[in-house]
Amino acid sequence: MAKKVVATLKKKDGVKYAKVIKAIKTKTGAYSFREEIVTEDRVKEVLAAK
Repeated sequence: MAKKVVATLKKKDGVKYAKVIKAIKTKTGAYSFREEIVTEDRVKEVLAAK
């Protein structure tokens, strides 16, 4: 379970960023969330990685 949030993380030089929030299940069954800010071309890589 993950979602991509695109906010105002843009710069004028053309590089676009996206904030990726990933839900990670712990050993106890609870979920913790990890946030990363990555370039838009790496979003699918980050979501596919475990």
